[in-house]
Amino acid sequence: MSPAPPLVLTVAGSDSGGGAGIQADLKTMLALGVHGMSVLTAVTAQNSRGVHGVWELPEDAVRAQYRAVVDDIGVHAVKTGMLATAPLVETVAALLAGTPGVPVVVDPVGVSKHGDPLLAASALESVRTALLPVATVATPNLDEVTQLTGIVVEDEAGMRRAADAILAYGPRWALIKGGHLPGDAAEVVDLLTDGTEEHWLYAPRHDNRHTHGTGCTLASAVASGLAKGLPVPKAVREAKAYVTGALAAGFALGEGIGPVDHGWEHRR
Repeated sequence: MSPAPPLVLTVAGSDSGGGAGIQADLKTMLALGVHGMSVLTAVTAQNSRGVHGVWELPEDAVRAQYRAVVDDIGVHAVKTGMLATAPLVETVAALLAGTPGVPVVVDPVGVSKHGDPLLAASALESVRTALLPVATVATPNLDEVTQLTGIVVEDEAGMRRAADAILAYGPRWALIKGGHLPGDAAEVVDLLTDGTEEHWLYAPRHDNRHTHGTGCTLASAVASGLAKGLPVPKAVREAKAYVTGALAAGFALGEGIGPVDHGWEHRR
């Protein structure tokens, strides 16, 4: 028998269209050579045009899934995505706090690619006070930065202010994703910092509207690197390279925004 690969658990919602959420997480993990496991927090009716319905799971169901996986199989890294409500955020945060020594990547999902809300406004304070303090890396995009901190980022100096504000809530590292910066720069820039060292990550901006699942994919790729034992900066750089390729290969699906291509390296 082969030895088991590194184990990564995603705690997130389901995307019935397959481009984001649990589905994107598990595809990313498979592509990057780790074993993906899942705790489902919500079911969405979703396609390339938007989110048409959301049904959250009870906290007991989320807790039971987590305990079933972690207590028997174990885990080397956890990634969180859509948590939807304050009770679910607090439930997941408590589970993570009770799993010491395991790196956690928090993608504080607030809205879908189509602008549909995926986190109740009443849950924002729970994200700030319960979830971010247990994060090894928090990966907000600029809209999520504004939701959490009130800071509107318009340039790289603003990204630095945003990172400081996110770090004040307790994560060890903040990865501020600059893909939504205004303008049409030829490069996309992200900032990774722990408040002491800074890593500015640049990649070419691809002229491709099919970007559904980008945030989920990046956070899952970072978690996969951490599960392999990579230090945070190297895990993030490798994740950024993987996502850049997936963005370039994103494809049309349905009538709206298609997904990134999680298998781009295998089809290259």
